[in-house]
Amino acid sequence: MSSILIKNGLIVDGSGKLPYKGDLLIENERIKTVSDMSLPDSAADEVIDACGKVVTPGFIDIHRHCDAKPLNDPSFADCMIKQGITTTVVGNCGISMTPAPASLDGAKEMYKFHEPVLGPIEAGLVTTYDDYLKAIEKVSMPLNFASMVGFGSVKISIKGFADTPFTKDELKQAYDTIDNALASGAAGVSVGIMYIPECYTKTEEYAEILKAVGKHHAVVTAHIRGEGDSMVQSVKEIIEIGKKAGCAVEVSHFKSCGMKNWRKDIHTAIGLINDARAQGQDVSCDFYPYEGGSTSLTTMVPPKFVAGDMKKALEKMGTEEGIEEFRQLSSQTFDDWDNFAITLGWDRILISGVTKSHNRKYINKNVAECAKEFGFKDDAEFVCKLLHDEDGNVAIINLSMCQDDIDTVAKLPYSTIISDAIYADTDTPHPRMYGAFPKAIREYVVERKMLSLEQTVNKMTALPASRMKLQDRGLLKEGYFADVNVFDLHEFRDNATFAKPTLPATGLYKCIMNGHVVLSGGEVIKTDAGKVIKVKR
Repeated sequence: MSSILIKNGLIVDGSGKLPYKGDLLIENERIKTVSDMSLPDSAADEVIDACGKVVTPGFIDIHRHCDAKPLNDPSFADCMIKQGITTTVVGNCGISMTPAPASLDGAKEMYKFHEPVLGPIEAGLVTTYDDYLKAIEKVSMPLNFASMVGFGSVKISIKGFADTPFTKDELKQAYDTIDNALASGAAGVSVGIMYIPECYTKTEEYAEILKAVGKHHAVVTAHIRGEGDSMVQSVKEIIEIGKKAGCAVEVSHFKSCGMKNWRKDIHTAIGLINDARAQGQDVSCDFYPYEGGSTSLTTMVPPKFVAGDMKKALEKMGTEEGIEEFRQLSSQTFDDWDNFAITLGWDRILISGVTKSHNRKYINKNVAECAKEFGFKDDAEFVCKLLHDEDGNVAIINLSMCQDDIDTVAKLPYSTIISDAIYADTDTPHPRMYGAFPKAIREYVVERKMLSLEQTVNKMTALPASRMKLQDRGLLKEGYFADVNVFDLHEFRDNATFAKPTLPATGLYKCIMNGHVVLSGGEVIKTDAGKVIKVKR
C-alpha cells in the first residue's frame, strides 16, 4: 500500500462549489479522505505541502485527436500532463482509427485521408474497435485514455467515400458496428457531418443509425454540418437527430465562423439549445479558448467537386481542367455546405502542416500569401497544386472566430473546455495542443476575471466526466480515482502561441494520476500510470 497526503491546499473539488482550505489523503489509486480539517503527516508515506497552491482534480480533455499516438509515439502525452490533463477521449469529429475497411487498400485510403488530423497510421494495424482496444491495452499508457467511434470511419468502412445513400443492409451494418463498439466500452459516437463522406448523409439516416447510441444511453458528439452561414440550421439538425435517436448530444467546438455571422448567430443557436434543454432533451456543447481552429485543407474542397471519390478529386486537382472546376466551385455558395473560401477568405487560412520538404516554405503563411509570393495564378491554383502534390495531406489553421462569441459560449453553464488538438505530422501545430487548459485558467480566471476558478475547473473536470460517463473521475471525492493537480494559480500558464506553438505549459507543481506522482517540479517523471477506460453504463 502507498499513500500520499496533500496538505494545506485550496481545494477546488471540480463540482463548481466554492473552494476551501483543506487536506487530501490518497491510498493506492483512490482518494481516501478529503477534509477541511488538518490530517496528521503520519497518515501517509509521502506528504506534499500545498500551502499557497490550488488543488484540483486532473483535467479531462474529451476532444483530442491523439488516437494513434499510443501506438507510435511514447512521449505523446508529455504536453498534456504539463497542462494537468490526466484523462483524454479520442475518436472525435467522426474520425477514429476504427472501424477500418477490411481491405488493405481501403484502410490505406482512409488513414491517408485522416492523416492531417490523426497523423501517420500503419494500415492494417487494426480493423475493429475491439482490435483497437486490444492494441492500446498492450502499451504503457501515460494517461487515462477513452475512445469514441467515429461515424465517418464507420461509413468509410462500409461504403468507402461514396456519395450514395445507405442501403437497408448498410443501415443495419452501420447500426450493428456502433452497437458493438458501445457494448465494448466506447465512450460514445462522434459525427463529422461537415466532412466527406459524412456530408452526403441525410438527417434521417443519422437518426436511424444513431438509435444504437440511444439504446446504450450514450452521447453523440457533433462536428455539425456547417459552422459558418449554415451554423444555426446545423445546430437545429443535430438537435433533431438526437431527439429522433433518443440520445444525448454534444455540439463539438461550438462556434460561429465567418465575420458577417459574428456576435449574432451564436445567440440564435444557443436559443435553440436552451429550448431543447427546457423540453427535457440532453444537449450541451464544448469549446476551445482560441480564435483560430485547425483541420485539414480537404475540408475546403466543395463536396460537389469530390463527388464521392476523394482519390479521383485529388488526381483531378493536378490538371488544368480540375483547377478551373475547383476555381468555379470555390467561388460559389451552397445551401448544404459552408464555403470558407467565401465566408472567411483565403487570407485567413494558414498552412500548418505538410509532409514533403519542398512544401515547408508554405508553413505559417496564409493561402493568399503563398499564391502571390510563389507565383501561382491565384489562390485556387495554389490550393489545388498543393493538395495534389501532398495527396491531400495538408493541415491548416483557420482564423474563423471572434472573442465575443467565444466568451458567450464559455459562460454557458453546460459548456466544457476542450483542446481539439490535431496530430498532423508537423512541428507547427495549433498552440492548443500545448496550452488550451492553462490558457483558460490564465485568461478567464486570473487576467480577465470572466469566470471564477471553481467554474472553470468544473468545465475541465466534473462536467466532461459526467458527459462521457467516466466513472469515478472528475471530482476530488472519497472513493474516486486519485487524479490530482497542484499548482500556484499565478504561475501555472500556457506559453504556446501561433508564432511559437510548441512551447509547453509551465508552473504545474504536482500531477498525480491513479495515485502515482507523474509530474513533479514541472517535469514528467512517470509514463505508465494511465488506464484504458471502457465506459460502463
